Amino acid sequence: MTSEKVTERAAATPEAGTSEEGYERGLGSRQVQMIAIGGAIGVGLFLGAGANIAKAGPSLIVMYAVAGAIVFFIMRALGELLLYRPVSGSFAEYSREFCGPFFGFFTGWTYWLMWVVTGMAELTAAAIYVNYWFPGIPRWVTALVFLLVLFAVNLISVKLFGELEFWFSMVKVTALIGMIVIGLGVLTFGFSAAGDTAHVANLWQFDGFFPKGVGSSLMTLQGVMFAYLAVELVGVTAGESEEPEKTLPKAINTLPWRIALFYVGALTVILCVVKWTEFAPGVSPFVKAFAVIGIPAGAGIVNFVVLTAALSSCNSGMYSTGRMLRTLADNGEAPAAFKKLSASRTPAFGITVSVGFMAIGVVLNYVVPEKAFGYVTSVATAAGIWTWLMILVSHILYRRAVKAGRLPASAFPAPGGSVFSWVAVAFLLFVTGEIAYDADARVCLYVMAGWAAALAVGWAALRVRHPEAAARRTAPLPAEVVVRPDATDDTVTGADATATGADAGAEAAAEIR
Repeated sequence: MTSEKVTERAAATPEAGTSEEGYERGLGSRQVQMIAIGGAIGVGLFLGAGANIAKAGPSLIVMYAVAGAIVFFIMRALGELLLYRPVSGSFAEYSREFCGPFFGFFTGWTYWLMWVVTGMAELTAAAIYVNYWFPGIPRWVTALVFLLVLFAVNLISVKLFGELEFWFSMVKVTALIGMIVIGLGVLTFGFSAAGDTAHVANLWQFDGFFPKGVGSSLMTLQGVMFAYLAVELVGVTAGESEEPEKTLPKAINTLPWRIALFYVGALTVILCVVKWTEFAPGVSPFVKAFAVIGIPAGAGIVNFVVLTAALSSCNSGMYSTGRMLRTLADNGEAPAAFKKLSASRTPAFGITVSVGFMAIGVVLNYVVPEKAFGYVTSVATAAGIWTWLMILVSHILYRRAVKAGRLPASAFPAPGGSVFSWVAVAFLLFVTGEIAYDADARVCLYVMAGWAAALAVGWAALRVRHPEAAARRTAPLPAEVVVRPDATDDTVTGADATATGADAGAEAAAEIR
């Protein structure tokens, strides 16, 4: 490496406790772990499961298990990429490196859209939960108050965000475990008002395990996938984690037991305690279960927990949108103003703009309060599916480059190589087909088509006004990377690895095209 390159690299070395992107590495191991756990427990489970139970009955348990396995494949693919190159803009950066600059542009903006509309959904859910205690308060007022409070938290510092998210997740986890234990107690000892009717046979004795047919059960997969949105949030924390090489693999590897316990386990217990025919859309199955059990103030406690889940997800949305806008701005694909960090090293301007768009959810709660949740969740699901597809495609191309010896192997390889990534791609395409078939959900595809057209126009304008920003970005590999001896260049280290990484990404993308 030349002395000029050494000097340049030294000048770019970040301060202690600061990432190369300028963020504060303020998220400790316990916070990243709880963010990962909390990402798998949100409003899709606490509120959306009620509508899905009414559609599929007990078979919903299988749908959550199957979708959970697919989500784990997605997360292991993401984990391999994160340990290859941990950056805050993860999905967009990998899409840009392996699929081309347009895909990085499209993925970054689409992920931003996903979290904006998810934030709208969570604000809507939070307003519904508050109505449980205070039915006279308009939903739009509650949504606005929560929006402003969480906005303030995200502006202060990443440490405060992480700490708040830690306790949000702790409340959700503790409550879910408590609900499972109480439900098992009702089944085992038969106490409470539900003791006489609670039985494992409730899973099949009311018109069978698939009471509405297999087709109706499969149609719930689109709602089930919405429940899993945000599990990939752990990838956005890579640029602000204290030890990403240790905390990220641990967070991803705990996903299967989280899904088994909090989704499959909790729903199984609830559907044993309360027969599925008693659940209805718009009512949390957890609140309903505790009301049937008859525990004093139990339904109110659970309502507080699900309120916490909604606020947790909205909090995460504000965090991720600000980071994604900054990544786009760093690549010249968003206004330069989004690059700026505040004194507390938070992308304050990006967060502010994102919150402004989330406020549309407040307007929806004022105009169409009964339909707001359904509208925004369908759009969020479509945007989330695109993000997951790009993670999988990037992983497949990365594995091809590693196999050919053009890129270094990750320290956290996905089991089965890219085989399970292909399985997950096929599954996500199937869910997309379901959305197209469902007349109520189909509207989100129209929205996404309009969104794609708008981004295509934006990309065309970018290529004319800033052609350098539309060019393929170099992929900065970690220092002292060694590529396999049978590769074209025997050894690639330090700053010299940058060009090699970019060229390899281009060649890998060309192979699949």
